[in-house]
Amino acid sequence: MSKPADEVNFSQASDAALLIQTKQGSRAAFSTIYHKYWGPMYVHAYKMLGDEDEAKDVVQELFTSIWAQRAELELVTSLKAYLYTALRNRVLNVFDKRKVRESYLEAMAIYFDENHQVVEDNLREKELACIIDKEIANLPEKMRNVFELSRKQNLSHKEIASELQISDKTVKKQINNAIRILKLKISYLFFLLIFMR
Repeated sequence: MSKPADEVNFSQASDAALLIQTKQGSRAAFSTIYHKYWGPMYVHAYKMLGDEDEAKDVVQELFTSIWAQRAELELVTSLKAYLYTALRNRVLNVFDKRKVRESYLEAMAIYFDENHQVVEDNLREKELACIIDKEIANLPEKMRNVFELSRKQNLSHKEIASELQISDKTVKKQINNAIRILKLKISYLFFLLIFMR
C-alpha cells in the first residue's frame, strides 16, 4: 500500500517532481521546495534590498503566493529560474514603493521647510496645518519624537539615534511607520496642498 503524498519523503525528488506534487496540493512537496530555496532566495533579496525585514517579507510573500496559486502554475523554465525571476520582480516592486515613499517624504519635508506657504488661501493653509499637527501629536510618543526630530529639526538618522539612545534601524522604522500612519489619515490633504501650489 502506497503512502499518501504528504507522508512521502521528497528530499531526493527533482524540482519537476516536487512541482507536480505541489500543484496537486502536497504540503510535504511544497515544504521541501520552501526549505530548499528559502535561504538562497533570502540572501539574494537581501543583497538587492539591503534590508533584512524587507528581504524576509519579499521571500515570504513569494512562497505564500506560490502556494496560493499552485494549481495554476505553468513553468516554461526551471523552478529555480522561475523563483529568481519572480523574486526579482517583487524586489522591483519594493523599489517602486520606495520611490513613492521618498516622493511623499519630499512633499512633507517641503511642507515643513516652507513653513506653510500656500499663497492662494492662508486660512485653509492654517486649517491644514492644524489637522496635520494634530495627527502628528496623536502618534505614539516615541514615534512622534523621532518624526519631529527628523522633519522639524532636520536631524539625520544617526543624530536622532544618538540623541534618543536607539539604533539607526529603529529610527528608520519609526519614521517609516509614522509616514504610513499619517499617509492613511491625511494623504488627501497633501494632495490638496500640492494642487493648490
